Amino acid sequence: MHPRRIALAGLIAAAYAALTLLVVQVLNVFSFGLVQLRVSEALTVIACLTPAAVPGLALGSALANLTSVAQFGPVGLLDVVFGSLGTLLGSIWMWRFRQRTALALAGPVIFNALIVPAYLPAMLRSAGIGSVPLFGVSLSAAWPVLYGFGVLSIGISEAIVVYGLGWPLLIAMRRMHLPGLEQRD
Repeated sequence: MHPRRIALAGLIAAAYAALTLLVVQVLNVFSFGLVQLRVSEALTVIACLTPAAVPGLALGSALANLTSVAQFGPVGLLDVVFGSLGTLLGSIWMWRFRQRTALALAGPVIFNALIVPAYLPAMLRSAGIGSVPLFGVSLSAAWPVLYGFGVLSIGISEAIVVYGLGWPLLIAMRRMHLPGLEQRD
């Protein structure tokens, strides 16, 4: 990998992790859990512009998800590994389909919606969280029920962030003609 790409990947990782941690401090209730509105997920659109975003976003996600270990104990490592895997796979998808923006942006939505709900109930239960009162969901429900709810809620919230915030960000970045980034629609 070219040194410029390595540096760009590092900057992307730092930006993703910092934005996630900032939002966790402000909107903690919507950063981890069965309903997630992570504003930092809007940055995943950078993977439509450069392959350096693929490792950068995965590393940034891993760094941000390390806070799960502090909050949930060793079971938080599930988020570090599998949450970051969702970001990695979503970023690879975005780079692969970068010339078809609407399809490209589906990558993080699909992968996070399918992967994160598989382990999230175990993390929440380990922290003593028994329900999601806003939606009347009990974490004592059967895993398939929790998984289905998680796929739906995380998919919707991820789509809101990626399409609602990320797509306009991508359009703006393409118009800026930033050096080192592709400029395709």
